[in-house]
Amino acid sequence: MKNLTLKNFPEYELIDTGEGMRLEKFGQYTIARPDPQILWEKHADEKLWQQADAVFDAHQSGDKWVTRAPLPEHWPVHFQDLTFNARLTPFKHTGIFPEQAVMWEWSQNLIRNAKRKINVLNLFGYTGIASVAAAKAGANVTHLDASKPAITWANENMKASGLPGDSIRWILDDAVKFTRREMTRGNTYDAIIMDPPVYGHGPHNEPWDFYKHVPVLLQQCSKILSKNPLFFLINAYAISASSTMLGNILEDIMSPYDGSIEYGELTLKESQGNRLLSTGIYGRWEARC
Repeated sequence: MKNLTLKNFPEYELIDTGEGMRLEKFGQYTIARPDPQILWEKHADEKLWQQADAVFDAHQSGDKWVTRAPLPEHWPVHFQDLTFNARLTPFKHTGIFPEQAVMWEWSQNLIRNAKRKINVLNLFGYTGIASVAAAKAGANVTHLDASKPAITWANENMKASGLPGDSIRWILDDAVKFTRREMTRGNTYDAIIMDPPVYGHGPHNEPWDFYKHVPVLLQQCSKILSKNPLFFLINAYAISASSTMLGNILEDIMSPYDGSIEYGELTLKESQGNRLLSTGIYGRWEARC
């Protein structure tokens, strides 16, 4: 088991955490938002918290962002050769999950060092930063999500990163249905990325349950891997399971191939208190060189 901590993302900062909240900086704006796993006390001075440009306020009458001054609808955030748009969403997210930067770097390095064209499939791709990172490294990328607004946002991120319009293949579909059709069509991928939610719905209201549908999806993904796969990455958030589960899953799927498996937690480190905040779990397989 190996925990990965974000180390080099100049335009993001986890300033402080405590009392069910996290204080963060995305680009030029500082925001405060709830995180139910934060049961400890704040370290930073309360004045620093009060200077946040936006605070996500959770009320019985409805959750909303409260801003100190008008914020733009979206603003750019940069990471190395990538540019993407942050937004204040009704679900307290910004469309950017900074802990994933370690995965963007990892996938880009593998793609660039492969010395061949890599076909990448990103399932549950959301705002598409992982897709943009892979395309920027030279991969052919297929990006799937069940939300049309999310795909539109991902397309904006692709353009903001300076990629041509045909760099990524966009698919609005249910992940299980799509991978089943890809099996029938005989299409294969050298790398698969997935970030399945606990619960959700497809574009035609298809129900999604992590524990029910992930085994089916993974079995189908194993059938659309190329003969020479490069990597397989699974991220998971807010599930009542450990990263060991993801490691065991990958061991089953990738046993026919020569490679190594790593799994653990993704964490962020405070700049004020130096504590670690666990944000999710991951499991990843990569081919042995």
